[in-house]
Amino acid sequence: MKALTLALLLSLPVPQLAPQKPLRQPSAPVTKHVKGGRWYFAASGHAVYCYGPVMTVPRANGELEKVATFCRDGRAVVPLKD
Repeated sequence: MKALTLALLLSLPVPQLAPQKPLRQPSAPVTKHVKGGRWYFAASGHAVYCYGPVMTVPRANGELEKVATFCRDGRAVVPLKD
């Protein structure tokens, strides 16, 4: 009987003596973007909202193309309609 009582006592959870560390919160949520974006007209004919600067980049054939960067739909570079 003593063995059964001892087994039951040892199976009980023991409370933590040290205070628990608070859960870490991410510094910025993934879905939150920097304010100050702007709407642009993409070459595909759609409006896109982008946060980064407009840049002129060379295309594969050597021509220059204006692109908006860091857009809300997740794309890093979106070609713009002139």
